[in-house]
Amino acid sequence: MTKIINFPDRESLEQQLAHSIVELLQAGIDSQGRATLVVSGGRTPAALFQTLSKADLDWSKVWVTLADERWVPNTHADSNARSVESNLLINRAATANFIPHFNGADTPFDGAAELSEELESLPEIFDAVILGMGEDGHTASFFPDAPELAAAIDPAGGSVCMGVTPPVAPHLRMTLSLPRLLASKRIFVHLCGEGKTPVLEAALGEGATEQMPIRSVLRQDKTPVDIYWAP
Repeated sequence: MTKIINFPDRESLEQQLAHSIVELLQAGIDSQGRATLVVSGGRTPAALFQTLSKADLDWSKVWVTLADERWVPNTHADSNARSVESNLLINRAATANFIPHFNGADTPFDGAAELSEELESLPEIFDAVILGMGEDGHTASFFPDAPELAAAIDPAGGSVCMGVTPPVAPHLRMTLSLPRLLASKRIFVHLCGEGKTPVLEAALGEGATEQMPIRSVLRQDKTPVDIYWAP
């Protein structure tokens, strides 16, 4: 279920990945009248977002939300929502519908019920999910040694989203659960940089899922996973 696709440079990766995502979104619009896209934050996807934003698509029929978020307002420099609003929800994609995670609650644990209810308005199956991977092997906000990790990656868990306390990274987090992320037509893992190569090799090798939580995505057989990598 996991396929690795290598590209010579980031521009060619972004063009092909954007094309693949748009195909899935268009298919969703054609079959269901709407489409859903789950994206990740950080620096890596910014150029991809900008490419996507120019796609010839009826973006008013696309719903966008996040795989995870730092529990900060969208005015904060570390906000994933801020990156989405600045880089994706522009150009043709300015009419897309966006469901951010941060809702003003004091903590993500306090805000989880409200966000879960809002996310329930989305279709049961996402059309496309874009994930990244940290050098510690985390994806979304599935962090090694986080006290909430076991619940977040429990394949039988019933939560849509949950708060997470990263052991090292700053800010409390909100994350979609593993079962909710896997309820998608396809997952794309977007990786750039030579430094990610040994991390990916380790993640694909032997070892406990808890040590490198991205293994919870790579080792499942429910949802196809395409890994897009460029130096």
